Amino acid sequence: MTFRTRILPAIALGAALAGCSSEGELVVDQGVGITSVLTRCPAVGIPDYTGDVTTFRAADPTLANLDVSASITNLRSTCDDSSERVYTEATFDVRARRSDVRGARTVTLPYFVTVLQGGSAVVTKRVGEVTLSFADGQERAQTSARAGSFVDRAAASLPEDIRERITRRRRAGDPEAALDPLAAPEVRAAIARTRFEMLIGFQLTEDQLAYNATR
Repeated sequence: MTFRTRILPAIALGAALAGCSSEGELVVDQGVGITSVLTRCPAVGIPDYTGDVTTFRAADPTLANLDVSASITNLRSTCDDSSERVYTEATFDVRARRSDVRGARTVTLPYFVTVLQGGSAVVTKRVGEVTLSFADGQERAQTSARAGSFVDRAAASLPEDIRERITRRRRAGDPEAALDPLAAPEVRAAIARTRFEMLIGFQLTEDQLAYNATR
């Protein structure tokens, strides 16, 4: 599956070029003319088309046959990168609605937690479950869930030679002074390898994924 991810803006690794920094981050601002901020904490998000799930009472996926629909919302995360294994924990809510409100009912929905490296390499994947309880006559239900993942600190850190190449001071007249070190293919590849994403979404069947993509 190809993930096109909606990343939480607060920690998006798209902020590789930014104007702020904190202790422990890589900052380039002397002799290069840019500031690059990298974090060891993975970006957290929901891949496109996996944040919703719809089940039907029959094989024909029509509105008349709709059974339960649910969405993942309020995705939040915290990260601890103080040890050799960077730990990220995410919490999220699942909100569901059913079409037939007769009787009490319990619905269990599977979800996945995947860690990607470099945008495509799957490091880990786990499947969990959330359970929602509808009271008799109740149309809507909500529950909360929690998920965590580890990333090796060394894998999320730039090699020293690449770090030195980026932070090396350039003097006026130096042939490399006008070159952006982040544009070098080997530097970009090294940075990409340190980028991790923690992705959370419903564990969908092929039919459910196709329904989300075309509705």
